[in-house]
Amino acid sequence: MDARQRYDRATAALEPPFAILDLAAMRANAADLVRRAAGKPIRVASKSLRSRPLLERVLAMDGFQGVMAFTLPEALWLARHGCADVLVAYPTADRHALAELAGDAVAAGRVTVTVDSLAHLDFIEAAVEGVRPRAELRICLDIDAGYVALGGRFRAGALRSPIREPEQAADLAAAIAERPGLRLAGLLAYEAQIAGVGDDAPGNALLTRAVRIMQACSARELIVRRGRVVNAVRRVADLEFVNGGGTGSIERTVREKAVTEVTAGSGLFHPRLFDFYRGFTGHPAALFALPVVRRPAPDIVTVLGGGYPASGAAGRSRLPQPYLPAGLRFSPDEGAGEVQTPLLGQAAEDLRIGDRVWFRHAKAGEMCERFDTLHLVDGDTLAGSVPTYRGEGKTFL
Repeated sequence: MDARQRYDRATAALEPPFAILDLAAMRANAADLVRRAAGKPIRVASKSLRSRPLLERVLAMDGFQGVMAFTLPEALWLARHGCADVLVAYPTADRHALAELAGDAVAAGRVTVTVDSLAHLDFIEAAVEGVRPRAELRICLDIDAGYVALGGRFRAGALRSPIREPEQAADLAAAIAERPGLRLAGLLAYEAQIAGVGDDAPGNALLTRAVRIMQACSARELIVRRGRVVNAVRRVADLEFVNGGGTGSIERTVREKAVTEVTAGSGLFHPRLFDFYRGFTGHPAALFALPVVRRPAPDIVTVLGGGYPASGAAGRSRLPQPYLPAGLRFSPDEGAGEVQTPLLGQAAEDLRIGDRVWFRHAKAGEMCERFDTLHLVDGDTLAGSVPTYRGEGKTFL
């Protein structure tokens, strides 16, 4: 029985649109992530799952430890539901959430907030000034892991922290140490240009070669610079963790002695954008089903909805992928529509009104912003369901 038959059989009683998670595929992906991490713990990126029960399920697996959250309110919510180690990977400007954190000693012991400037420290202190009693806040220092060459004329990587060199990091670490109520607990450096950029893009040999050269140069530069940054900061403060990497770079990142843990999340779902890496092959685990509602021509069907683009620079790579049955494609004039989506191809000839077309999102957790529930499929049976953040009434962005 092929995947489409299994999914259709398992979800026969459900009315699309709906989303599923293939548990066997997710377990296989998790095992491969742990293998690639070579003994270093994996911190789970919550934005890639966006389901609290799923986070708990993954954290119960060997090799996974801690959560990387995307907002402070989310981290507080997770900590109060039992998560003992939550790193907020992005600086916060939420005064209320900071005051809430400082006033909750249990949550403050579980949550670490990220900074990359003196302005962040000033903001935090101002936000918690009136809190009594006030718990000590755990701080993580975010370091720029981007690749810069040609005297600064070329840059690859996310535009994140302004802190790049060991001296800058040590100065900010010293500033944290001088402020009562703040304690430097960790360091974060995310190499987006390696972890989040596929090195095996189809149909463009020149681009693929350029990406591979850039990534090799970046990895060589970063292993030296990140090591120097960590050594400089450790002379100022004891670090509990040094976090780096992502799904696309795990096996490279864990080779660095300075790195104590890596982050992964998207690799558990293996969305479309993660098909284009040489280093690993994942199993598509998260999908959504849309019903066929029209047949404009023998080789064209129209499904309900489907306009679920991924974040990032706009383009075809941000569209969901018509996955099953294989061989369907978007109309170049309409793409993925909010209300309806025409699909072209020979595979459309065998589809009838009410049949399902299965899609993969370009990114992982963003699919969960569209659905309240993830239905769990194991083999060809429905093994239950779990709420997404949206299904629990939580919107953290």
